[in-house]
Amino acid sequence: MNIVGKTALVVVDFQGGPLDGPQSAYAHEQRDKAVAMVAACRAKGVPVVWIQEVHKPHMIDIGRELDGSEGPHCIEGDKYTEIAHGLTPLPEEFHIRKRRYSSFFGTELDIVLKSYGVDSLVLIGGFTDICILYTSVDAHQRDFYLNVVTDVVAGSSVQAHDDALKMINYLQHKSLVESGEVMEWLAA
Repeated sequence: MNIVGKTALVVVDFQGGPLDGPQSAYAHEQRDKAVAMVAACRAKGVPVVWIQEVHKPHMIDIGRELDGSEGPHCIEGDKYTEIAHGLTPLPEEFHIRKRRYSSFFGTELDIVLKSYGVDSLVLIGGFTDICILYTSVDAHQRDFYLNVVTDVVAGSSVQAHDDALKMINYLQHKSLVESGEVMEWLAA
């Protein structure tokens, strides 16, 4: 793992509500791993920060996102915009709503992580090739150490997922980890 100093778990757009729709990016197995990781982080005193992409139904806040392959998505009030069932931020945890792909862009994430004194991030969620990638690049540029949990992130396709992981690994060697490694680290 790529752990230096204090660490935070950042749950990026682990959305989909009941995970029962055809557009659900996450398998129930990934959700279960995420639930276990969040619980282990809480037990170990590792801060958990929640990120959720949300857009107003009139979509004035969606910007250039509609220029690409994605149509309207993450619309406020849609059950699939909700954080996946089984994953629930605690009142004392930060739950940051964002309007763009990077969890840092136009949000208080950097301030929150600096307040915690964090040096290293563990990232789970999705999409690997969009929000995880953009968040990883911005985290790297802010000198955070990256740990992207490859079996608890989902891509828009298998190819896109694999390509994004290669790009993240290019930024920081040792940045790709599996949930078992994270759980062993948390148990130590």
